[in-house]
Amino acid sequence: MNKENTNAVSFGAPPARVTRARAKAFGTSSAVPPSSKPLQDQKRVLRVKSKREAFDENIGSTVVTDSFQHKRRAVLKDITNSSCENSNVNIIGTTKVPNTRKDLSKKNAKVGADVSVNVLPVQEDAKTKLAEELSKIKVADMPVNSKEHVQASRSRQHGVVDKMLPVQAFKIHVRLRSNKNEGHSSASVVVLSCITEDMICEKSVVSKDEDVVDIDSNLKDPQACSLYAPDIYDNIRIAELERRPSIDYMEELQSDISPNMRAILIDWLVEVSQEYKLVPDTLYLTVNLIDRFLSHKHIEKQRLQLLGVTCMLIASKYEEICAPRAEEFCFITDNTYTRGEVLKMESEVLNFLHFHLSVPTTKTFLRRFIQAAQSSYEVPCLELEFLANYLAELTLVDYSFLKFLPSLIAASAVFLARWTLSQSDHPWNSTLEHHTRYKASELRNTVLALEDLLLNTIACPLKAIREKYRQQKFKCVANFTSTKPVGSVFQRSKQPIL
Repeated sequence: MNKENTNAVSFGAPPARVTRARAKAFGTSSAVPPSSKPLQDQKRVLRVKSKREAFDENIGSTVVTDSFQHKRRAVLKDITNSSCENSNVNIIGTTKVPNTRKDLSKKNAKVGADVSVNVLPVQEDAKTKLAEELSKIKVADMPVNSKEHVQASRSRQHGVVDKMLPVQAFKIHVRLRSNKNEGHSSASVVVLSCITEDMICEKSVVSKDEDVVDIDSNLKDPQACSLYAPDIYDNIRIAELERRPSIDYMEELQSDISPNMRAILIDWLVEVSQEYKLVPDTLYLTVNLIDRFLSHKHIEKQRLQLLGVTCMLIASKYEEICAPRAEEFCFITDNTYTRGEVLKMESEVLNFLHFHLSVPTTKTFLRRFIQAAQSSYEVPCLELEFLANYLAELTLVDYSFLKFLPSLIAASAVFLARWTLSQSDHPWNSTLEHHTRYKASELRNTVLALEDLLLNTIACPLKAIREKYRQQKFKCVANFTSTKPVGSVFQRSKQPIL
């Protein structure tokens, strides 16, 4: 037992708890007694040593980092100074590296002050030069081409104000000045654009006659499109020329049908529109589609009614909220045509017209022209509105009215309606001339032809439209007649337009 303990101590075994046997053995042997410090104290010493070494390593890395940041700040300082020199700003470079944020903020404030002091005089010089240039500009001396002068004179003759003329002159003037002064051309455009907008507004106000009533002044009604109505109707005037049917297709193309057969078909379609309570726009669009199709496609008389109901089906889908079905149009023809035939004809018509269904009709212009005519009344006259619509629908039946534009027919209907209701005043005024773009002399032939329709001089037996407007809901305007012929208005020489 003693021998084992002695060998354990001699081989440097870790010290253990002192027992009686070990104390006796230590006392008798010559071995060195173990250290008086316990194992926990030794571990504590090792832990402190490792912390101290780690602390020394951190100190070394911190020194390296500080030296790196020092070099980095020095490099940034040099770059900042060089960039300021390139921007023509006088800054005295310092070799001392700022150690605190306070020093950096002071330095940046100083740089900003120097930059502002140097830049402000440049801006003031630019403003003064721009003011001098603008003071020399005279808007009245803007060069305008001879072509623009001719266009302006034509527009004055027709009572039309072309608002694009000042804009064109403005663009030419700016282009000339930008070549001379390229330095401040952009600033000149900005200021001159404001001047030109004011000029356009002033011109639009001054160019109108004092007697012309602005029918687009009702900005509260969003459906009136008051801001865009003049431009919309300018585009519609162009569209009525592009989508116009042929005026002589009966003589040139159609050999199996006649104008009388066309009149019978349209008179029957008027009754169909009343049966299904369709809006007037559907009827006008139906007639337009029929005439446009017949202008380029030959058709037999057995299929003429099929073409009529198919065009009304297409117009109903375009104009109506709840359009009648194809079966209903088959039923209205006493099942003369099947649903398949109607759908096949619908596909043929749409493909031939390339789905161009947005066309201006007489009803499109009639709404605006009636609004212009109502401006001369203190209270809106319902008889005027119904009578003008009655005259316009009468022209749908007559094939000879294809030679007149829809806008011309609408203006003539308003003219004759005003004359029929009152012969004391001239039926045309400056407001109607301004908004319709027609003078009274330009309406003469159309108004005389309309008067013949109203009086039924040819004794036409087709009376669907006449019976429609004899109803009380239309104020029985079909019974109205004028005591004086309208031709007397045009026979007056130099009659002033009130």
